[in-house]
Formats: sequence, C-alpha cells, structure tokens
Amino acid sequence: MPEPILHAVILYFTAINLIAALLAVSDKRRARRGRWRIPEKTLLLFGLLGGATGEFAAMLLIHHKTKHLKFMLLLPFFILLHLGAAFVVYFFLL
Repeated sequence: MPEPILHAVILYFTAINLIAALLAVSDKRRARRGRWRIPEKTLLLFGLLGGATGEFAAMLLIHHKTKHLKFMLLLPFFILLHLGAAFVVYFFLL
C-alpha cells in the first residue's frame, strides 16, 4: 500500500476510535446526570465505521453498556470484521 494511503488509513482509524470512545464516555456521563442520551444506533454506527476497538475498550473501562448483549456481541463482531477486511486487503489486494 502506498505510504500516503497507509497514513490516511491509520489516521482515519485513530480518529474514529477516539471519537467512538469519547461518545461512549459522554453517554455514560449523560446517563449518570439524567440528561439526553446518545442513541444506541449512533454508538453502534461509529463501531461499524471503524471505532469498535476504541468504543469497546472504553465501555469495558467505564463499565458502560456491558450488560447490553447487543453491544457485547456486535462490537467484538465489528472488530473481527475490520481485522478480516484488513487481512483481505493486505494479503489479496496488495
């Protein structure tokens, strides 16, 4: 993979994981304060778009949505999906 593209991909995944983790932390704070919550669809969308690792790590660290089966199954699935896609790109498309 050409170096500028690789840097762009690394930057994208770093940013999306940071945003997803911050969304999870923000949702936890909002829940504690009884404020408007971030919709579950939004949290899952950011996981699907590449932020699953950061969001899952944040969830486990702050104990947020860890009893929600949807999150405990889908986020690890998204992580495996991203790893599988990276494997395919690296070994079959480069």
